[in-house]
Amino acid sequence: MGAIVVEVCDGNAITSLDIEGIIESEFPEVAVLMNECLAFCGLCRVRPYALVNNRRVHGNTPEECLDKIRQAIKEELAVYQ
Repeated sequence: MGAIVVEVCDGNAITSLDIEGIIESEFPEVAVLMNECLAFCGLCRVRPYALVNNRRVHGNTPEECLDKIRQAIKEELAVYQ
């Protein structure tokens, strides 16, 4: 498993993208975990979001959220370099 973990709720709008395939191909050191529920009740219905090393990242669209996830990953990777 990678040093960075991205967790995504199955019911989230971001799953309209192949988030697991996109992130893991761009960042091999990152593990994407798809969960049934992340216990942020209702948030997945309001906007796309994910947890990057337990830090909530969200956007107004799946694409915006993906861009913010990428940025959060880069910030986390900077800690390990």
